[in-house]
Amino acid sequence: MLDKLKKMVKKETSAEEEEVLNTEEGTEKKKKKSKRKSKTDKLQEEIDELTLQVNESKDKYLRLFAEFDNYKKRTLKEKIEYMKTASAGAITAMLPVLDDFDRAKKSADDDATDEYFTEGVQMIYNKIFTVLKNQGLEAMESTGEPFDPELHEAITEIPAPSEEMKGKVIDTVEKGYTLKDKIIRHAKVVVGK
Repeated sequence: MLDKLKKMVKKETSAEEEEVLNTEEGTEKKKKKSKRKSKTDKLQEEIDELTLQVNESKDKYLRLFAEFDNYKKRTLKEKIEYMKTASAGAITAMLPVLDDFDRAKKSADDDATDEYFTEGVQMIYNKIFTVLKNQGLEAMESTGEPFDPELHEAITEIPAPSEEMKGKVIDTVEKGYTLKDKIIRHAKVVVGK
């Protein structure tokens, strides 16, 4: 009977030990699971942070690329504009000569004078004007046009000969010129008031 009791005690102790072991294993398992969860939470946070950094880097890259593309377009446009008007200095220096030719031609065309424009001088005038026109030079027509301060430089105002000429250009003292649609010299004009 003693043996039976010993066996029963052994069984109870082993059952208690198993229960204790089971609870210890359960808490260890729970600890391991919580460690796993905390590790996965940490990894998820790290993934989210890295994703955020990647998105910020992509955004910065796209903005920088767009800015560089705009820079290339702007410099190309500036180069083209510069090439168009590169001869502006030389052409501007030639304008007084063209003005002198215009005055001489106007004087020669006047019936009241004895001066005349020889055929050779007329050919030179035409050639100079044609060469400059091929470079993009255009004379602005001012007489009879409404006064525009962006195109004209008013030298003086005189009483208008008629009501319809008020605020318009009465006479052009010096022609204005554009070079490829860019004003290189404003017309000097007399305006009616």
